[in-house]
Amino acid sequence: MSFWRQCGGSSVLLAGLVGVALLLPRRASGSPPDCKVRGEGRGTSEDPYVVPRCNCGIVVDGVLDEAAWDDALALALNYEVQPGENIPPPVETEVLLMYDSENLYAAFRCYDPDPAAVTAHISDRDDVSSSDDWVALILDTFNDERRSFDVLVNAAGVQEDFIESSSGGGSWDAIWDSAGRVTDWGYAVELSVPFKQLRFQRSDGPQIWSFDAVRSYPREHRHHIGAFPRDRGSNCYLCQAVKISGFEGATPGRNLEVAPTLTGVRREARDDFPSGGFEVETEEADLGVTAKWGVTPNLTFSVAGNPDFSQIEADALQLGINQPFALYFSERRPFFLEGVDFFGSLKSAFHSRTVRDPLWGVKLTGKEGVHTIGLGIMQDEVTDIIVPGSQSSDDTSLDEESIDSVFRYKLDLGSSYTVGAMATDRRGDGYRNTLVGADCDLRFTRSDQVQLQAMWSSTEYPDEVIDGFDEKSEVFEDKFLAFEYDHNGRDAYWWLDYDVVGPGFRADLGHIPRVGYRNVEGGLLYTWFSEPSTWWSEVTPSYDFWYYEDWDHGLLQKGSTLSATFNGALQSWAYAGYNFYREGYGGEEYDLVSYHTEAGFRPTRDLNVQAALSLGDRIDYANGREGDRLRAAPSLTANLGRHLETSLSYTYERLDVEPGRLYTANSGELRAVYQFNTRTFVRAIVQYWNIDRAPRLYERDVDSEAEGAFTQLLFSYKVNPQTVLFVGYSDDYFGGKDLVDFDGRDFDLTQSGRTFFVKLGYAWLL
Repeated sequence: MSFWRQCGGSSVLLAGLVGVALLLPRRASGSPPDCKVRGEGRGTSEDPYVVPRCNCGIVVDGVLDEAAWDDALALALNYEVQPGENIPPPVETEVLLMYDSENLYAAFRCYDPDPAAVTAHISDRDDVSSSDDWVALILDTFNDERRSFDVLVNAAGVQEDFIESSSGGGSWDAIWDSAGRVTDWGYAVELSVPFKQLRFQRSDGPQIWSFDAVRSYPREHRHHIGAFPRDRGSNCYLCQAVKISGFEGATPGRNLEVAPTLTGVRREARDDFPSGGFEVETEEADLGVTAKWGVTPNLTFSVAGNPDFSQIEADALQLGINQPFALYFSERRPFFLEGVDFFGSLKSAFHSRTVRDPLWGVKLTGKEGVHTIGLGIMQDEVTDIIVPGSQSSDDTSLDEESIDSVFRYKLDLGSSYTVGAMATDRRGDGYRNTLVGADCDLRFTRSDQVQLQAMWSSTEYPDEVIDGFDEKSEVFEDKFLAFEYDHNGRDAYWWLDYDVVGPGFRADLGHIPRVGYRNVEGGLLYTWFSEPSTWWSEVTPSYDFWYYEDWDHGLLQKGSTLSATFNGALQSWAYAGYNFYREGYGGEEYDLVSYHTEAGFRPTRDLNVQAALSLGDRIDYANGREGDRLRAAPSLTANLGRHLETSLSYTYERLDVEPGRLYTANSGELRAVYQFNTRTFVRAIVQYWNIDRAPRLYERDVDSEAEGAFTQLLFSYKVNPQTVLFVGYSDDYFGGKDLVDFDGRDFDLTQSGRTFFVKLGYAWLL
């Protein structure tokens, strides 16, 4: 079946501007081209849209002047899905699709009644601004309605890619081409994705994929526009997607990537801090290699030998004061991000940030039919361990090597059920932690989902952990049982969770800092959606409850939260919550009440303002008593033109107890990035923190005042995720008064160490 729709218009005139390293998008003159929505099929499983094969000869420059585009499948994005519910969109959008033996080609024509309002900042790859106009392709290449490859391009041609799945998702970091141009009728985006960068089902004939195309149109509200109507009462987005067919003869080739890296690091530290001079602590140049091989079209084998596992992106600064459990930091290292979604599960049984400094690593990830597999083995030169408990956690680092292994398997049963198994193992000299588990994900209606996970662990600690944390001297074992039920209706959503975690359970390759408890929690929320063109879009009141008890049935915490969220004009949002709960700690129980609110909005397209405020009762975990806490965290992000982005974040916290002010803590971060083009930027980061304590109010010796700072300056040139040049400098500062670890001495903020680094990487695609 064919269908046609005339969009009107005349010829278009576009002119290019070539930058030093990349073709930069610019505003072009002219009228919109003739636009016809055309193609075969209806987008259903029985009659999918047909993507034509072509001898394309496409130059990805955002101009769309090749004759091949006239024969491409062309679809209109006819549905606003957010904030409106499947209503006609405020603007017209057209997506074009075709392919040849090596590439999938796509293009967007995004019409706009006010092209001057199109926002197109130049930024680094995978860092598209939330204020930008952008478009995206969602490709479920296995057509199993569980996992998609997503490519996103803003109006300036900046790329972002990632993988979404029912178990989470993660970075993709594929190598593909894109370009965007702002025009007098809106903007155009053009892209090509090599089949060797995708994973897809084996087929001698045409394939069927689930597909969506999305346009983000940020104005007074941010409108999301898609290719099909979405059922807000369904827990499966990809089950609703349109179907496309084609790609006959598409091949990933040898699908071999080899990326050697040369890394140089010079680390200097003071010999006798704070008074000593700088001496070289580390000075080395390492040649490493990372390689990926598509063993089959669906299975990828990755190997890394003496690679650079460092991260050039500094972690966001977090205040760890008066926090009983270990903080969570996201993974940022490329080797671990690739295929990360294959290892996901209901509970964080594997978190690759626990692998600190690997010497080598191998991975096998992929999906063959209904079988999903993830396997990884690494040798870590340093072993970081979280020692969990029911009321708090500790951490330590062993200066010894360990072999870290993880295995994940999932089996799809029909279109709605998945069962899986997981195993992790870490072992070194006198140390071992082994975990095995099974889980299932059951979507038994379009609105109802049940997830179950059962895990068992066996652990043997070395003497320094046994002695330092009063842990067991023999091998010990325990279990973790988890249940989660979710009902996702159009207006109402409710959930119920239940966990049983033994005190001897350990997931040393994961992030589970609390053990030895049982808990039940749940909640209900209801959303009111506004009519189109009003000043607000959504209001959602909610109620949550929870109950935690320790292994001996002692109270850990029970309570409730009444809250509401709001979304409205100027892309504004707000949250307000009232918490009333009872918490057990250190043999005492405390009745506590607290309030938390967050809000943000965009007064202009180049300015984003956010703030969070918490106040009310809080336990002083260091001394076991009730306190009164205030925590404020404002932040500001400003784009100064298309190339310069600055951001400032600040956190203030203080805790008062009955004798007086226990502590005051401050932390702040300033970032500035100048993006020359989509490949090249210079970034500066300054982080600072300060904690003032009242030692007389503590039961143990503490610093009267401690402060620290971190700075980083980075030059980045990135042709693609693997072909890169990084040159950088970073340093650390520390100081304070009555410093316990320095025999009660005082000294001003002093530079403690500095690092110079350079990395050169190059990707060969074979």
